[in-house]
Amino acid sequence: MDRSRSDVLIMGGGVVGLACALYLLKAGASVRVLEQHTPGSGSSHGNCGTVTPSHAGPLTMPGMVGTALRSMLRKDAPLYVNPLPDPERARWLLGFARRCTWRDFQRAGEARGAILERSRALIGELIASDDLACEFEDVGELYVYRDERALQHDRAHVELLRRLGMDVRMLIGDDVLALEPSLREGVVGGLLHPGDARLRPDLYVAELARRVRELGGAIETGARIDSFVIEGARITHVRTTGGVFTGDRIVMALGAWSPLVSKLLDIRLPMQPGKGYSLTWDKPPVNAPTHSLVLREAAVCVTPWVSGYRLGSTMEFSGFSEGLNDVRIDALRRGAAAYLHEPEGQGEVTPWWGWRPMSVDEVPIIGPSSQWSNLVYATAHGMLGISMSAATGELVAGLLAGPAPVLDAAPYSPARFGL
Repeated sequence: MDRSRSDVLIMGGGVVGLACALYLLKAGASVRVLEQHTPGSGSSHGNCGTVTPSHAGPLTMPGMVGTALRSMLRKDAPLYVNPLPDPERARWLLGFARRCTWRDFQRAGEARGAILERSRALIGELIASDDLACEFEDVGELYVYRDERALQHDRAHVELLRRLGMDVRMLIGDDVLALEPSLREGVVGGLLHPGDARLRPDLYVAELARRVRELGGAIETGARIDSFVIEGARITHVRTTGGVFTGDRIVMALGAWSPLVSKLLDIRLPMQPGKGYSLTWDKPPVNAPTHSLVLREAAVCVTPWVSGYRLGSTMEFSGFSEGLNDVRIDALRRGAAAYLHEPEGQGEVTPWWGWRPMSVDEVPIIGPSSQWSNLVYATAHGMLGISMSAATGELVAGLLAGPAPVLDAAPYSPARFGL
């Protein structure tokens, strides 16, 4: 028996790769996951941990190009585009700009909304059926506004969500303060999304990894992908720092690393890394919010858990630059302080950064490759890897092992980019 062979070889041990592994195992396939570090050590670890159908609206909307251009002048802007020359980033930004139309906003919103709604239902079912201990709370999310213009600007998102059949409730300032006494005076309004939830992402990923192993799946850590062995249009072997592996089908679930690895296969994925930051405390503040919050003008997400407290978000397009940027970490603190009586948690605080896998049209890339006969993509989930994880796993398992997917796969197909 060849112990390096599996029915499905999954490149990437983040939340999406592990969800794909779990659903494939439940469909009867043998699975091996290749992870360059440890499961969930990338963006699956330090994100805000919200499960958010409310985030169906994409960044691609009219006016976003102007916002991005103005951000080049402010290194602490919620959206920052590094002005240094980078041909690949420039091509991506041009493609992104071309999609900042109401037509593309609606089309991307419908695709995102469908996978988010399906995943929201599946995550709740999965946590219950597989007993995943990850501090899941079905509490909703609250967008908070201190500027009436920002609230009015988000009406396009409200209209999109309502067209998709999602529950979104507009609140006036006093109602928001009554709902969340943790907020400071000066709130003009809010949007309550009762269908959203939250979980502790590091625990969720650890629990997915546990279930993958319990169901017979293998997870190879320290297995950075170095090269591929090709025969015709088929990938026969994947060479890594942890050994050489093979699978009848190969899934690319590498998140922000997908475009780097894809170059080894002569593929140019229309993706860029969007760098995000977070601060995590050991304990929440005494008067922590009940809901997860989005402090809208500051673009800061606030996630209170029983076991901790996190401020996160920001979007920085600086290529694959590594390391913490203190300017952006300070912006998280300042943003939270403008809205909350107790903006920071208790105990030790841990700063974090990670790359989000941003597609040029803000829709994930999921489905079979047209170039390589046994390659399947499951990548480009942007800021929504946790939220889209379960539906992506179900979709990939349905495409590879059956039964037919519940979710229509067409909007996510790599074929839209000729991949």
